[in-house]
Amino acid sequence: MPSEFQAVTVDYLAIAPMLIVVGGALIGVIVEAFAPRERRHTVQVWLTTTTLLVALAVLAVWSRDHMAVTLGGSIAVDGVALFLQGTLLALSVLGVLVMAERFGGVGSDAFTPMGASTPGSTQESVATRAGYATSEVFPLTLFAVVGMMIFVSANDLITMFVGLEVLSLPLYIMTGLARRRRLLSQEAALKYFLLGAFSSAFFLFGAALLYGYSGSTDLKELSRAITTSTGDLDALLLPGVVLVLVGLLFKVGAVPFHSWTPDAYQGAPTPVTGFMAACTKLAAFGAILRLTYVGVGANRWDWQLGVVAVAILTMVVGAVLSVTQTDVKRLLAYSSVAHAGFILVGVLAFSQAAIGGVMFYLLAYGAMTIAAFAIVTMVRQDGSEASHLSQWAGLGRRHPVVAGSFAFLLLAFAGIPLTSGFTAKFAAFAPAVESGTTGVVMVVVGVLASAVTAFVYVRLIVLMYFTEPVEGVVALTPSIPSTVAITVGLAVTLIAGVAPTWVLQLAGNASQFLL
Repeated sequence: MPSEFQAVTVDYLAIAPMLIVVGGALIGVIVEAFAPRERRHTVQVWLTTTTLLVALAVLAVWSRDHMAVTLGGSIAVDGVALFLQGTLLALSVLGVLVMAERFGGVGSDAFTPMGASTPGSTQESVATRAGYATSEVFPLTLFAVVGMMIFVSANDLITMFVGLEVLSLPLYIMTGLARRRRLLSQEAALKYFLLGAFSSAFFLFGAALLYGYSGSTDLKELSRAITTSTGDLDALLLPGVVLVLVGLLFKVGAVPFHSWTPDAYQGAPTPVTGFMAACTKLAAFGAILRLTYVGVGANRWDWQLGVVAVAILTMVVGAVLSVTQTDVKRLLAYSSVAHAGFILVGVLAFSQAAIGGVMFYLLAYGAMTIAAFAIVTMVRQDGSEASHLSQWAGLGRRHPVVAGSFAFLLLAFAGIPLTSGFTAKFAAFAPAVESGTTGVVMVVVGVLASAVTAFVYVRLIVLMYFTEPVEGVVALTPSIPSTVAITVGLAVTLIAGVAPTWVLQLAGNASQFLL
């Protein structure tokens, strides 16, 4: 006889921030359908930022007092989830402010007026002259944020997969909406989509194997199955863990699953690149933390060395290939790959201090990344973004504030003391050193890779300050929203480097999973 249906209990206050973001996204779709075209951009910007700020306020005030495993055990609202969701919402606000930049135009400067048009076609020219604006990027951003929030709090492999797809699909679309270099943008979107589909397939196949092993997709039940295993189905465990990790490592851009990163970062609209680099990496590492610490940590000796090799490869490849780059966005893309390796070093330390260090790293890296890409959008030559390194020559002489801000962020990426980058690397590397010989080896490789990337960043700083300016290259004056985003990014980078105690303590106190 079938058992009686049992309705799941839902703590609505615990998941209220996610519900608010979903509601804002749905309202954004209605606005896109019915609002007058000339008002859509303004309405969408206000709606999106307000939604994110309200969700952040609710999370800070109410959700922290309602930590629980809810929705039938599929969502865990614990300290780790709340810290990452709060960081995600704050970074998303900064990302949206950069996306809203017009530089005197009608709609967002970075996005094509008609995404469905063929690059260079008459249709696209007509859309430009008519003042059309691709304001649908704002509800798409909210949908991506919802997926990310689900991703970092998913306590179940099926829920984690849903979060993965909800965050990925809007990003595939947004990657192909660049106003300039449209063919490159569409090519990047196609590559991102195809490789993302492969990664989703790996994740799903691995989840199926783990379900076959444990009889459940719940991470707690998976952990219990590992600790009480009779050995009959052990052949399914390691392949399942590896395949799920492949799907997650793809999202963080770890080697050898990083090939989408430079192309997608270069081809996507620059504000979307900053949003992806900061928020997608945060969400994916949140999922990796929960999977490895809550779900499959009991058998980590079987797969840990493989992920250690991935971390070392990621640091080395990201650092070495960044030396050869001639495009600022591709340089920052390979820098992002290297930083993924640095964060993996912290993840593999397997301690509570490591969780706090990783979360601090994700906050610091996200703030400096969004600010850096916001500055990249400002530097132009003949109306197009001056992304080639040679075009940045002498920028410090003509635009000292812009160049100085960018140089400070580059020093933070390099991990120079008195910046958040230094504190973040220390917070991630210190637990790894304490974890044993393997951790020490990873930290040594990380320090050497940091030295290589520091050379790359210093070379760009020298180019900006000690070479003759390129004719026609200017830094546009940003609007108030972009200025706020850059200022906040710089402030976080400075404060988290000079006085990081409060943020480190907050991350440390939040580094507890609910089982």
